[in-house]
Order: sequence, then C-alpha cells, then structure tokens
Amino acid sequence: MLQETQRRLDGLACGPAIVVCNDEHRFMVAEQLRGESPIAPTIILEPAGRNTAPAIALAALQASGEDPEALLLVLPADHHVTHPAAFRAAVERAAVHATAGKLMTFGVVPTHPETGYGYVRCGEPIEDGVYTLAEFVEKPDRETAEGYLAAGDYCWNSGMFLLRADRYLAALGEHRPEMLDACTRAMAGAERDRDFIRPASEAFLACPSDSIDYAVMEKTTAGGVATLDCGWSDVGAWPALWEIGQGDDAGNVIEGDVLLQQSRNNYVRSESRLVTAVGVDDLIIVETPDAVMVSAKDQVQDIKQLVETLIAADRPEATQHQKVFRPWGAYESLVVGEHFQVKRLTVNPGQTLSLQLHHQRAEHWVVVAGVADIVRGEETLTLTVDQSTYIPIGMKHRLANDGETPLEVIEVQSGAYLGEDDIVRFDDVYGREDPQHDQ
Repeated sequence: MLQETQRRLDGLACGPAIVVCNDEHRFMVAEQLRGESPIAPTIILEPAGRNTAPAIALAALQASGEDPEALLLVLPADHHVTHPAAFRAAVERAAVHATAGKLMTFGVVPTHPETGYGYVRCGEPIEDGVYTLAEFVEKPDRETAEGYLAAGDYCWNSGMFLLRADRYLAALGEHRPEMLDACTRAMAGAERDRDFIRPASEAFLACPSDSIDYAVMEKTTAGGVATLDCGWSDVGAWPALWEIGQGDDAGNVIEGDVLLQQSRNNYVRSESRLVTAVGVDDLIIVETPDAVMVSAKDQVQDIKQLVETLIAADRPEATQHQKVFRPWGAYESLVVGEHFQVKRLTVNPGQTLSLQLHHQRAEHWVVVAGVADIVRGEETLTLTVDQSTYIPIGMKHRLANDGETPLEVIEVQSGAYLGEDDIVRFDDVYGREDPQHDQ
C-alpha cells in the first residue's frame, strides 16, 4: 500500500517523498520505496508516535529548510484509490488554493451513510469542487450519517491534506505553540543516520500528542475542502479489504493458498501455508508466519484489546516479526529451538553485512541462491549454490553480495545465547554502532 501511495502520484509535479515512520519500520520502508521514484525519499524516524499534527510538523520543518513555501501533500499510506486520475485532478484543483495560503483537506463524496468515518462539512463554494471548510464532525451514528448524506454538504474526512509548509507551521504555532516548539527543537537537534533523519528524542518526547484535525484544522479560519470522488477507501481494518476485494460467487475474498467449502462472505488471507475452512460465514481469517487471527467481521475492532493482552503477557508476537528488514536486506526466523535457531538471510545485490564476531554462538552458512562473498577470519571465500562454510565462536566474519541478483543463505546458529545483541562490530558500511540494528 505504501508503494501504491507513491505510484498514485505519477503524473503530478511532485518532489521527492518525505516519509515519517517509526524506527522499526525504517528498513522496510526504504526497501519498499526503492526504485519507486528516481529520487530517494527522505525518511524521518519518530522517537515515538505523537499522532499526525507533530508528524506533519517534522515533515514541514524538513521541507521548509529548502523552501518555506513548499507544498506538502499529506497522504496516509493505508488508503485505496480505484481512480487515481480523479485523485490527481482533485490535487491539482486544491494546489491553486494551497499555494495561495489555504490549508486544504480532501472530502470524499459519500456513497452511503458510513458510521466508520468522520465527516467534514463544506462551507461556501470557491469554485467547482472546492469550498471553504465549515467544520469537522466525529464519526456519527446511523441516523446522523443518513442525515449527512441527505444534506449534501457533508463529505467523509479522508485524512489527506495539501498545505504550504510555512502556513502550516504558522497555524500550529498560533494554536499549539508548545507542539511547534517541541518539533522545532527536535529537528534542530536531529542526526542524519545514513538514509534516515532522527529527530532529537528528548525534545520530541516532550511534544503533546494530537491529530492535525484537532490541533489545527478545527481552529483555523483558512481551511478549505476539495471534494474527491475517486473510489476511495480507508483500509484501516480488515473488513475494508473484504469490501474492496474481488469476491467469488459466495462473497468470499481470498488471498494466498486458501480452500473454502460451504462458506460465505469471508475474508481469508494466507501468507505461508494452506488455510481451509468449512461452513463459516462473515469471518476474517489472517494467517502469517507469526500467528493466525480469526475474528467475526463485526468484532474485528476488538483486535486492539487482543494485542494489549499479548503485550501484558510479554508475548513476542505482539512486537516482533519473523521477517526482519535490515539495510542490506532481511532475515527470517525459520526454526527456534533450545540453543539453536535457523534463519534465512536475503542480501540484496551490492549490499554487505558488517564485519563482526559473536562471543556466544557459532554459525553455519549454506548458500541456496546467488553468490556469497565471505570474510572468514583471515580467509576470503566465494561460495555458490549448495556450498557452505562454518563460523566458529569468536571468529571475525562478513557476508556480502557483489552480484546482480539476491543472495539467499540458510544460517544455522548454535550456542548458549542467540540474542541479536551478541555482536561485536568492527566495520559497517551503514555506520551503525547499536548491535540491535543489525544481525
């Protein structure tokens, strides 16, 4: 969906993307956007989530360093748009007014009385499809939503915005000065970590948490609305994927290796193995290498409580994935046992791991795809498919892919302790020092 968000901009005169995300997603984001644009994105890593108003402030401060009047098109990465040309046309209409100083939001023309979205009320018309912003309203009950639809001047709140960096920062300073101050100090003390920008943690953690709706848009007198009719959906929950998916004759939307019998109106997703179901209706079933989730479609909002239970029980499934992205590629845990584990390493073309050693584990490497260039103590090796080598405890080693295709290695670790922090790093092309940032 992140890639789709970037591709949606094809045809618009846009500069390089600024992505605001958390530290754990940084390598995945960089990998997903690699090659999607001729100019690499700027990736800002929030020390902690503080909602959309501070996140946009970080991006605005970054952009204003080069051009204070730069236009920021703010796009959540979990939206689905079936008519991107109509989306781009709405952006171009809104850009005229954003350039003039208005803080523009996009209101999706409603197709039914939806209770899962907030709404914006359009005020006076400015031009065809563009209005002053009258008000934001919260998610309504069914009767209220039907009234909004009948009134004709209410749109779904898309959570997308187009605004000038300096105008947004000025509005934030007017309505939430403590928030602007914290973000300004965080960016002033930011450090560049290769492809990433790390705002100063202490300053940003002092920032209040609030959405752009509450912090700015509900208070400003300079708001505008560009209406949007582009087949839009906010894919914020699993049922939305069922709604936008291509269902079979029984209304089932399936992805992956799935077999259903006597079942209707289900969303079933399999990522790593066969999933079967018999005689079930209106369920969400999601299988990943980490876990399997089954929920009634109308109760899927309670997943948050389930995650809270997992966190309280200190279950790793709540915070860790089996596939972990790194700047050189990714690794995936295949088997974990007592004093051993098996991983699959994928090293992207032209990338290399750090020169390192481990005090408490040995490693066996078996090449299953590509060509591996290896430093093993004082030796240098080149291994191809079906060849292997052994790295004893305490031996310096390094793995690299100098080829043009991905390198895949099965790594068998054995030892008393297998944690990712058992690394002594001697050299790293990515400039990392924290062992938890690499394997």
